[in-house]
Amino acid sequence: MAAPTLDTDPWTVREPHVDPGTLAVAESLFSLSNGYLGMRGTLDEVEPCATRGTYLSGVYETHPLSYPEGGYGDPGEGQAMLTVADGTPLRLLVDGVPLDVREVRPELHERTLDLRAGTLDRRVRWTALSGTTVEVSSRRLVSLAERSVCAVRYEVRALDGPAHVVLRSELVSGAVTPTGVRNDDPRVAEVLDSAFEPLVHVRADHGGALASRTRRSGITVSAAVGHEVDGGQVHTHVDPHHVVTTVTADLGPGEGLAVVKTVGYSWSYDAGAGSVVGEASAALSSGVDRGWDGLLAGQRAVLDELWATADVEVDGDTELQQALRYAVFQLFCSAACISDAPVGAKGLTGVGYSGHTFWDVEGFVLPALTLLRPDAAARLLRWRSGTLDLARERAGTLGLDGAAFAWRTIGGRETSAYWPASTAAMHVNADIARAFWLHQNATGTDLVALGGVGVLVETARLWTSLGHEDAAGRWHLFGMTGPDEYTGVVDDNVFTNLMARRNLRWAADACRRWPERAAELGVEDAETSAWRAAADAVHVPWDGDLRVHPMNANFTAYREWRFEEERDRYPVQEHQHYATFYRRQVLKQADLVQALWWCRDDFTAEEVARDLDYYEARTVRDSSLSAAIQAVVCAQAQHPDLALRYLREAALVDLRDVTEGTAEGLHMASVAGAWLALVAGLGGLREDHEDLEIAPLLPAALTRTAWSVTWRGRLLRVETTRAGTSVTLVRGDGPVTVVADGARLSVTADAPAHVPLRAPDPLLGEPRQPAGREPRT
Repeated sequence: MAAPTLDTDPWTVREPHVDPGTLAVAESLFSLSNGYLGMRGTLDEVEPCATRGTYLSGVYETHPLSYPEGGYGDPGEGQAMLTVADGTPLRLLVDGVPLDVREVRPELHERTLDLRAGTLDRRVRWTALSGTTVEVSSRRLVSLAERSVCAVRYEVRALDGPAHVVLRSELVSGAVTPTGVRNDDPRVAEVLDSAFEPLVHVRADHGGALASRTRRSGITVSAAVGHEVDGGQVHTHVDPHHVVTTVTADLGPGEGLAVVKTVGYSWSYDAGAGSVVGEASAALSSGVDRGWDGLLAGQRAVLDELWATADVEVDGDTELQQALRYAVFQLFCSAACISDAPVGAKGLTGVGYSGHTFWDVEGFVLPALTLLRPDAAARLLRWRSGTLDLARERAGTLGLDGAAFAWRTIGGRETSAYWPASTAAMHVNADIARAFWLHQNATGTDLVALGGVGVLVETARLWTSLGHEDAAGRWHLFGMTGPDEYTGVVDDNVFTNLMARRNLRWAADACRRWPERAAELGVEDAETSAWRAAADAVHVPWDGDLRVHPMNANFTAYREWRFEEERDRYPVQEHQHYATFYRRQVLKQADLVQALWWCRDDFTAEEVARDLDYYEARTVRDSSLSAAIQAVVCAQAQHPDLALRYLREAALVDLRDVTEGTAEGLHMASVAGAWLALVAGLGGLREDHEDLEIAPLLPAALTRTAWSVTWRGRLLRVETTRAGTSVTLVRGDGPVTVVADGARLSVTADAPAHVPLRAPDPLLGEPRQPAGREPRT
């Protein structure tokens, strides 16, 4: 897909000339969300568009999963995020001719996402057939202060002559829209093409309400719409699928018509239609009571607080500056108001991956939110712990103890039909455990309150039932798939083994710290001792000849991939069968390299340098997730300039559609990964020990970086220039101990800490990448 051409600005994302040929990507880039409610950045007048979509987190429909050859334990049902009632359409006719930018050829057409105001602004100016110049300006928001409310102010103005205008505002329910499901089984289309059963339609002054229920998952959804009109006549029609409010006006030269459209939403698993309609109508009333100016003020207040606590600054790269602020904005918006639902891999910005959440949300989105917006992270953790019983059920199906969390899901049940990349990727359970442990360590939150002790205990039990101790006392995990999906179902994947080791130790530590909860879970001393013994005995493969860690047993003996010959055939999985690349030294994404970051205590500096050098030459980054990881570890190995190139790729993955997947929604793990690539990469931040640690580096192309982090209730600001790094306590009571380049520093509000900037000191030269797979910046 083609990406739109955007202006580079530190606080806005502006498309100065809207190109209908790039709408698919632009609709994702200009999406607005608050974590509960999201809508794609489509044009107001419906056409042209690529994919319309308004989404509520947690609202989905189930559908059959079909298998050419079924097997025991295969999930029977898929889940797909649905488009709910869409309140964005505003169809305009001027002198009987509809506004369609493909036909009217506007002399001006621009859109701007304002990262401080939290609004999407649009201006269109064209000459009507009558000769009158007409301008439309609209401003759209999804409220960050009113969880269930979105609104738009739409104004039509006749600049230099008369115009007769008709504005048709719609709330549309039940329209067939893409769900991201790619399945030719006619049963799937039958289910998803008519997912909603209409229940209630209500007419009100200048608006109305609709309610419907998903036929299989039983979720009731309602939307209510209202209009405030200045300058026209109003009529409203309601039927089971539509609320249509039509506004007509005769405008003289210089006169305008202004409409504020407000929509409220609600959904429930078990409430009746009347109750859900009442909640949506109440949300609408709350938004109307605030008024347009009040909604704008509330949006600004929330974002003022965000930027006061989470702003990032880089001097020397204006494009990166814009991209990092955009990443922080979208990361925050993905979970700001979320409740009892996960963040999907695409958030609420598109139907990629059918709206499913994956391990990389716990791996990247949650740790970033923990350090920026710990309250939002806590809500996501509570959702995950709330699926523990389903994870226990899944483990039982697999003949295992403990809990096996879903690889991909919306409601908590496993929905992946391809087991080598899902069920075999048991590392998801340790990744989830890590998210709980890091949150507890970074915030001081009681793990019991988040359901985290149960998660740690049951995942530890899973590992002990999966692990095998050989005659020499070494503990193995066989038949696993690590983060790299091009190397599947292998023995002793290093990342998985080391993460399991941590999971076992975290669980034992949690039981010692919260013994009452451990007793409720039936944990005894003998069990925690067994966990520690298994952790101590974990086998980690090593190639003594090459002096590197094989990613898994025998990986360094696999046949090498012919990178030069295959340089124009990416992604690999679209040009080669799995049976081919499963047996070669080619990586879709960082795997062993990810262990160098997440399991840093298990590697020496020399091992980090040599392992990074080896795997950089074999990683093709067919996954958008990889660049952020490589940025962090390249900085860890003292290659700041290469780290910056990877940071740029991660940060620009959507704004430049680097991997050509943005049309289906933003890459939320890469959005979070961009921030982590800055603070954990160039900033050297580590939050997995007792004290917060930093190890700043400054690439040649940058003159300054500055970022904030929330650590155990205190807000710290870290600024790095050529003169050194300062750490300032901005909020909270001190002192705070920060370990900078190995030195323990005490930081108070009155006494910031300072350290000189160290020069990079790599053990090896800058590593090389496969032919044609250098960082895409």
